[in-house]
Amino acid sequence: MFLENESNFIERLKNEKTQNSAFETLLTNYKQPLYWHIRKIVLNHDDADDVLQNTFVKIFRGITKFKGDSKLYTWMYRIATNESLNFLKLKSKKYFQSSEEMMNTLANNLKEDPYFDGDMLQVELQRIISSLPDKQKLVFQMKYEQNMKFTDISEILGTSVGALKASYHIAVKKIKEKIKKIQTF
Repeated sequence: MFLENESNFIERLKNEKTQNSAFETLLTNYKQPLYWHIRKIVLNHDDADDVLQNTFVKIFRGITKFKGDSKLYTWMYRIATNESLNFLKLKSKKYFQSSEEMMNTLANNLKEDPYFDGDMLQVELQRIISSLPDKQKLVFQMKYEQNMKFTDISEILGTSVGALKASYHIAVKKIKEKIKKIQTF
């Protein structure tokens, strides 16, 4: 996504003299894709904005510790994913709901969200996706909705490619079954 070599860009991020301009470049290139990644997980615009801000704060504070064992973008997506999941856990505890109840509530609230421009079918699809177990939901969203490669998802989630493919295919099967049930009504 950058015009320059990633290792040079990382050095600019770590160098105090060039850090601010490099971080602005990072924000320009990744603010929108990370927002949508987070939004797919937390479902709510305001929550996604909060998590995105926390994500970039963690990236900024943690860049000096980034060793380059993974790609920069997979490292950032891992932070965004973890921040999103932690946010949802805290939110469900705050409202004394199970994570399933909370995700169902968030999916139901999509139709009132001024930043959601989908129709009722899309709300229903989000409800179905939200009902999946966390790992299946994440893999489905990252592969199907964000068109990520399984190798990148593997780096982000810390799971083998084979396990991710299995989770993805199970998720697709469950989604198809639930859609068929809706169509029979």
